[in-house]
Amino acid sequence: MTTRPEALLEAELVAQLRGMGYGIVAIQDDAGLLANLQAQLETFNGTSFTQRDMTRLLNHLQKGTLYDRSKILRDRYALEREDGTVTYVRFFDGGDPAANRWQVTQQVTNVGSYTNRYDVTILCNGLPVVQVELKRSGLELKEAFNQIIRYKRQSFWANGGLFQYIQLFAISNGVNTKYYVNNPIEALSFAQTFFWTDEHSRRKSELKEFAADFLSIPRLGRMLGHYVVMNDRDRRLMVLRPYQVYAVERLVEKVRRYDPAPKERTDNYGYIWHTTGSGKTLTSFKASQVIMGLPEVAKVVFVVDRKDLDYKTMEDFNDYKEGSVDATENTRGLVEQLGDPNTKLIVTT
Repeated sequence: MTTRPEALLEAELVAQLRGMGYGIVAIQDDAGLLANLQAQLETFNGTSFTQRDMTRLLNHLQKGTLYDRSKILRDRYALEREDGTVTYVRFFDGGDPAANRWQVTQQVTNVGSYTNRYDVTILCNGLPVVQVELKRSGLELKEAFNQIIRYKRQSFWANGGLFQYIQLFAISNGVNTKYYVNNPIEALSFAQTFFWTDEHSRRKSELKEFAADFLSIPRLGRMLGHYVVMNDRDRRLMVLRPYQVYAVERLVEKVRRYDPAPKERTDNYGYIWHTTGSGKTLTSFKASQVIMGLPEVAKVVFVVDRKDLDYKTMEDFNDYKEGSVDATENTRGLVEQLGDPNTKLIVTT
């Protein structure tokens, strides 16, 4: 097999992403990152920001841990203007990937305890959200994983730490490509890096085919908007594996296409199965959460077949998002929750 140098892989990836609708932006350092951030946020929010506005925005963006910043990314910020008015600033639209402004840049230099240059960075509305680390073909993927650990230790935190907004990493040597979610160094493990697949579990391991699917704007927008989970108990991020993503998407599609008539139809229903230890609860949680967000859905009832699973499922769901679910104690409680417009998700036996 012909060895393909890292620089060639990088150039090909950037060209491919450009053809997929990403804007190309040259960012050499922290100053360039901040200037681009202001321009992108202004366009995304349909407004302009003064220097004072940007100081406040940056103070907000630079707060907290990686987990906190993942929350900030998905929330709105009430920016008080100099005239006393308030503008609600958004940083990401998780419901409509196309509404965001997507860019790709390469070789950004960041100076922390050491000077690092990052291979390929994907930006959403000016914030770095995906970092791709490449190694020449023939090298082990673990080398790219270890390189990212060094970045996190040496420079991601520097200059306000905007690279702490990275949600996902992709590592590749051109032949094999994997993805994983960002977390503190002590919570990262090469064992928790995943290959992307199609719906039939066929791997898309080559960089080009991985990028064509996983890094497409619709898919990446959904991964960031729906399939990165913030575990409120552990204050860690989680990401769904391919089979979990496809399971959720099929469930959501089934709900969207539900037709109550005629009654004899059987294609309104279906089932998803996972093997032991493959993340059934997480799949169920994300399916319930996404379905809850559909305008045509008033309530989601999650039924388990044993009382001990009732409590365990509620506990797990509330770990993924605190206060997200109510569990029933008896039939009267179930009836009350079904009638309560503020209860969107019910776990019951």
